[in-house]
Amino acid sequence: MQKYRVAVVGLGRMGSTLDISIAAACQFSDRLELVAGAETIPERRAAFTENWGVDSVYEHYVEMIEKESPDIVAVCTTATGLPKPGNRAPSRDFRGDSHAEVATAAAKAGVPMLYVEKAVACSMEAADGIRDACEKSGTIINSGVLMRFDTQFEFIRDAINRGDIGQPTHAVAYTASNTLMHMHIHSIDMLSYLLGDPGVVAARGELLPRGLVIEDNRLDEDPRATYHIRFENGVEAWSIPAGSRDFEIIGSEGTIRSMSQGRAAIFRKSDDRQDPQPHFLETMIPTSEAPMTTVVCLEDLIDAYENKRPPRGDLGIVHNITEACLAIGESHRLGGAWVDLPIDNRDLYIFHV
Repeated sequence: MQKYRVAVVGLGRMGSTLDISIAAACQFSDRLELVAGAETIPERRAAFTENWGVDSVYEHYVEMIEKESPDIVAVCTTATGLPKPGNRAPSRDFRGDSHAEVATAAAKAGVPMLYVEKAVACSMEAADGIRDACEKSGTIINSGVLMRFDTQFEFIRDAINRGDIGQPTHAVAYTASNTLMHMHIHSIDMLSYLLGDPGVVAARGELLPRGLVIEDNRLDEDPRATYHIRFENGVEAWSIPAGSRDFEIIGSEGTIRSMSQGRAAIFRKSDDRQDPQPHFLETMIPTSEAPMTTVVCLEDLIDAYENKRPPRGDLGIVHNITEACLAIGESHRLGGAWVDLPIDNRDLYIFHV
């Protein structure tokens, strides 16, 4: 069984230190070999070597890619390249977009596979650059919307696709007070995944606080937001600013709701009794221990590469979900109007961590 060489750009949380980091995932898969890391902070390079036994560390990712020729590059910097907390742009002319910059450069260098932390870009102009570079080079991509790779959601997606709730008509994400680019990208991506990725075609939304003004076509902080989106298959979806990452799909014959980030779910279906009072058959869906999402994500990339198929979160999906988020920001700028995708304002920049 062939092993694939993994190089990590950004040796902080998702790159190296979290239990579900890319470096940790490489230890749990016989398909992955961690070979190198790049980081501008010397202490992180030293810790990466000590923790993972990898001596090939670099200050500059371009040099790492040139010298190591990795099969997979994992882009795990902050979105803008600023060290954490880095939760606000340092100046009004700052347009840092590290995820997009590194991903585009890696694709242009001919790297076959990319993992890119979410959101992959701060503007659609930068997201378009990733798409164009990957299409030209044939690079395939999965991004860090890791709920898509949580196998416990597969049961729910399969039930919906089988027609267990009839034809899906509406969807709801219960997401508390999530920020737009860093967190709502998860909720929109999960709704898309559960519905079979029909594609978002229009969005409108509200940024919070409600008086927030987008000046000079940019936001210097990632805003909290609520949204209403339309999918190509006619399903409409809303975010509710309450709850703990619950996702509900409502169909013509029943509903199915994932609760507590996929750790429980409930299925309700109307029964066949002819009775003026409604009846529901209610069933809890069994759950089990799921494998590490980053392992699932990276091994999905490898399988897609070997079998010449789109990965689970392929380039078109990544681009569409990123655009849906930015369309919500554009809707707020236009006073809450519906914004059709593709959006005209490719230059709208929303800073996020």
